[in-house]
Amino acid sequence: MNRMRRNLVAMAAAVCTAAAAAAHAQEGGVYVAGYGVDFVKAATQARKTNPTGQRFFLLALPPESRALEAGATGRVARARDQATAAGGVLMVCQRDVDSGKVNPAALVPGVVAVRGWPPAGSTELAPGERYFAGENRDLLPASNQGLRRLRATCTDDSDTAASPRASRRPPRTTAP
Repeated sequence: MNRMRRNLVAMAAAVCTAAAAAAHAQEGGVYVAGYGVDFVKAATQARKTNPTGQRFFLLALPPESRALEAGATGRVARARDQATAAGGVLMVCQRDVDSGKVNPAALVPGVVAVRGWPPAGSTELAPGERYFAGENRDLLPASNQGLRRLRATCTDDSDTAASPRASRRPPRTTAP
């Protein structure tokens, strides 16, 4: 009986590992419109880098997030529509929604608001957990690298100590 149980556990582990590897292989990268990169450029790069149908993630920071609004027109609307048709998941930061920089009612359907790292000392994200309670895992990257990049980008500047990479960031300097 123990041998059969061990074989069953080994087989289940192999299936889970294969499924995770297949999901990771079918997933593209994270692309950010903002910090000097306009939305059209980020969307074009994402489409060129990922085969059609391969899911990728396109995060738009203000003011580039206007491309995700239903009222967007011209080349930004075309770039947005082409990105979603090619498998892109459109995203904004939850912090920008909370601050009023992004109006969720103005966004096209399907835009995902991504949370950053919680503040230092918070229990919102349990140690070892990748997702917040209530977060839809299916809309976020399966890879740790992609999810960490989204969380780090969407973390409030005042909350950088919460990020696993905070210790690598240079200290902020202010003019005298």
